[in-house]
Amino acid sequence: MKNLIIYYCFVFIPIIILVGLVKTNNMESNRFVILFFSYALFYRTITDYYRLLSKNVIKKNDFWKLFIPGFRIKYLRELYFI
Repeated sequence: MKNLIIYYCFVFIPIIILVGLVKTNNMESNRFVILFFSYALFYRTITDYYRLLSKNVIKKNDFWKLFIPGFRIKYLRELYFI
């Protein structure tokens, strides 16, 4: 995921789908909360890991460190701007 446009597509498309499901009233509020937290905690961690790994910023065995709150701030520039 070296390409920034592809990375942003992987980040924003699930949010657009969640919001679309809420707007069409096809989702209950508790299901939305569960899916949103799953997105924020697991999906974003995995996509950020693959982006940083493809740019050779972190090593393969540093995956668990991305689950630490605030650890991704260290790589903010590599994730979103370069």
